[in-house]
Amino acid sequence: MSEKSFRSILTGSFSTPCADNPTVAMIEAGYHHAGLDARYINCDVKAAALADAVKGAKAMEWVGFNCSLPHKVAVLDHLDDIAESARLIGAVNCVAIREGKLIGHNTDGKGFLTSLKTVTSPADKKVVILGAGGAARAIAVELALAGAAHITIVNRDASKAEAIAALLREKTDAIGQAQAWSGKFSVPAGTDILINATSIGLGDPKAAPPIDMSTLTKDTVVADVIPNPPQTRFLQESQAIGCTTLDGLGMLVNQGVIGVEIWLGRTLDSTVMAQTLESIFGTENK
Repeated sequence: MSEKSFRSILTGSFSTPCADNPTVAMIEAGYHHAGLDARYINCDVKAAALADAVKGAKAMEWVGFNCSLPHKVAVLDHLDDIAESARLIGAVNCVAIREGKLIGHNTDGKGFLTSLKTVTSPADKKVVILGAGGAARAIAVELALAGAAHITIVNRDASKAEAIAALLREKTDAIGQAQAWSGKFSVPAGTDILINATSIGLGDPKAAPPIDMSTLTKDTVVADVIPNPPQTRFLQESQAIGCTTLDGLGMLVNQGVIGVEIWLGRTLDSTVMAQTLESIFGTENK
């Protein structure tokens, strides 16, 4: 009898809709490059079926899965434990299954933080985050835990911005501040890091958040969470000013790398994964 195993390591993603999620291509490219007999299965899971999907992954001995919209909060009801930052964020996008126990993590902010550290440290920095959705909340928490001194959340609905700012003030050492976004936003003097955590620019190379670019200086690091197109109009205009910029592709790739490290204790090749996404997005934008 052959000693070869025909059983693959199983991982995947639960979301709906899921057909446009390129994470499967990125992670499977990483698995293949690492010589791992592992699969990443992209599953369309409706809200009413989430409990069954989680039970199924556990029954089939998956080592973990990602949760995207609309499951990042609902999945909390099906977990045995939650990592510290995920608990603060109040959402989970990555679940590890160990000895039958489901442990929730959030890699959204961690992926951004890993990318940011390639150009600057958030420690003692003054940060402005545009938007107050799930990505903004995750990024704000991770930056605060990493030592950011002051974080301003800017949003059209000021109450949503204040909810994140209050969380930072109450649970971290960072100073959290909320600001209403009306008309063109003027970047406060002394801003070290400016982050677009809105969906403006996703799939639209001509769209950009309404910002008075004359208030931005070359001393500010400018980041965008939008992975497609990687070079958004916002980043291009910031580069023209002389700013150091970070695109959303790095955040997405790092989320995948961190997720696999949580599941398998293995580090995938981020360059291979980034090249896979660049190939996909390049084709989409032709």
